Amino acid sequence: MGVGRRLVAAPNYRKIRGVIHPGSRTMRVVVQRVRSSQVLVDGEIVGRIGYGLNLLVGIADTDTDAEVTWMAQKCLELRLFPDGDGGKLERSVQAIAGELLVISQFTLYGDCRKGRRPDFARAAPPTQAKVLYDSFVEKLRTTALRVETGQFGARMQVLIENDGPVTLILEREAPSNPPEI
Repeated sequence: MGVGRRLVAAPNYRKIRGVIHPGSRTMRVVVQRVRSSQVLVDGEIVGRIGYGLNLLVGIADTDTDAEVTWMAQKCLELRLFPDGDGGKLERSVQAIAGELLVISQFTLYGDCRKGRRPDFARAAPPTQAKVLYDSFVEKLRTTALRVETGQFGARMQVLIENDGPVTLILEREAPSNPPEI
């Protein structure tokens, strides 16, 4: 940081640990350890899994394949399953040969700070989101795990038998070229 330089940031940026980052512009995945999960469209089951992870996926308008790659790897490697004694969370979904149900959910970007109706302006447009969602699913399918999905853009009913419960929210910020400090 040069002497005499001022912090100048775009209105949608925030400063974290001395670095400027875009505010709330991250890929988001809600990860739920489940005994079983299924998704229905128009009353028909389009995806169903047993023991594994239910992944609700939100794509931001700034996301790229880099965030998708990182997030897929993180979901596969997170140790969310107990060891043989039922104690610590020591095993990943890959280690237990679990199953994955992946559901697109733009509502993860609902901003409710103003008014009474959520604002979804930070969610990626459907055409961009579908490309990145499909890429995320394909990266998960490169494993030997069973991967099921919902139907992108459809109104879905998701039935989740949460186990634990273990539920985490993962976020990955899009890389940016923030203004200099």
